[in-house]
Amino acid sequence: MDAVPAVKRYRSIWISDVHLGTRGCQAELLLDFLKHTESDHLFLVGDIVDGWRLKKSWYWPQAHNDVVQKIMRRARKGVQVYYIPGNHDEAARDYVGLQFGGVHVVDEWVHTTADGKRLLITHGDKFDAVVRYAKWLALLGDHAYVTLLHVNTLFNWVRRKLGFNYWSLSAYLKHKAKTAVEFIGKYEEALGDEARRRNVDGVVCGHIHTAEMRDIEGILYCNDGDWVESCTALVEHDSGVLEIIHWAEVMARRLPAPGPSAGKITAKEREAA
Repeated sequence: MDAVPAVKRYRSIWISDVHLGTRGCQAELLLDFLKHTESDHLFLVGDIVDGWRLKKSWYWPQAHNDVVQKIMRRARKGVQVYYIPGNHDEAARDYVGLQFGGVHVVDEWVHTTADGKRLLITHGDKFDAVVRYAKWLALLGDHAYVTLLHVNTLFNWVRRKLGFNYWSLSAYLKHKAKTAVEFIGKYEEALGDEARRRNVDGVVCGHIHTAEMRDIEGILYCNDGDWVESCTALVEHDSGVLEIIHWAEVMARRLPAPGPSAGKITAKEREAA
């Protein structure tokens, strides 16, 4: 019998862009991540629930409910949980300054790492000109994005039938698009400028579904990615060292040869989580 994977402990964990309430949400992979990790601090960096999509059609399977319960359980056990709303869950910004079941709702946060770095934590939509000044265009883009995710879901269903692991077609196409690459570059620079203006050492954000950690003229830029395309999280080790975790790859190394059920968690495993 295979040994049960050990739970990995971190000082801090950042996740964002889960998009609960959408069919593209990889809730099963996130549940597996939460099952095998723990931390002193947990930051939810926006777009955890997709209010835009839920307004149009209701979709809330048990796995999405399990994610919420898992997070609330951590808060009850003493983990410092901070929720920074994004543009897709902007309704939660009405509750900034309050806390629910131990989850603190904040507009932004400055976190000090174990080695003394000060990091500004923000979802990032405030630095996206389309979201700020042309919301109608953002909503149109969201519709196109959802269509692409449906194609991605079908694509990965075929991959599983052929014995391959999860791979994001949508993320691949986005990185190949010149305009998307230019937008990401400008977005990263804008956040770097804000961190410099705020006199902090770095910034942690989400929003653009692109996990990245790099230096921008002396400012540490960290994007924790998402749980729709890349299934990534940013973590802080006890030493203060930061790392991006690609959980689909972690699962692929841990699980047996993929078959039709690869990447899925059974009801029994979810219950144990």
